[in-house]
Amino acid sequence: MPGQRSITEAEKLAEAKLGGIPLHREQMAVVANIHRAASAVRQHLENSVLRGADLTWTAFVVLWVVWVWGESETRHVAEEAGISKGTLTGVARTLEGRGLLQRAGHPTDGRLVLLSLTEEGEALMRRLFPAFNEEEAFVAGRLSDEECRSVAEGLRRVVLQVEERGEERRLALLDGAEPAPRRSGRRPRA
Repeated sequence: MPGQRSITEAEKLAEAKLGGIPLHREQMAVVANIHRAASAVRQHLENSVLRGADLTWTAFVVLWVVWVWGESETRHVAEEAGISKGTLTGVARTLEGRGLLQRAGHPTDGRLVLLSLTEEGEALMRRLFPAFNEEEAFVAGRLSDEECRSVAEGLRRVVLQVEERGEERRLALLDGAEPAPRRSGRRPRA
């Protein structure tokens, strides 16, 4: 379902609002469009192929990570899926309840938990992924194969910049201080 405004309209409105403020406009457009593309793709896939399997995007990503990497510690699954360990706990419980994922204690460290797919989870991913990939092809349908390779490479470089230099940048921006704790956005009551 498209938003009320097109990408072009949103960019024009931002330009009008920001006027003469000296900004890195091309870089702003890259980040804004990464966000818009990610949201649009996620919404499309959740409302199409994942809906039929009764999976959220996050649940699918967790299944994908465990399917590809095999049995893995929860901390590694959370990191690969880009979610917190707390979020993973809830998702893993749901998937375990559906018979798609199993949790087991680590053989040498009782503090750690391992995740693996059940036979039913393996079968679901073998059935679901081809349909998911068809939708990936649909989403990228306006790009040539060469453009797909170019966009993918550009996005890899964006990720590498953040992974390799993000912590250094954060420390510089915060003058070496730890970031303030995340908040829900709500202010304490007076």
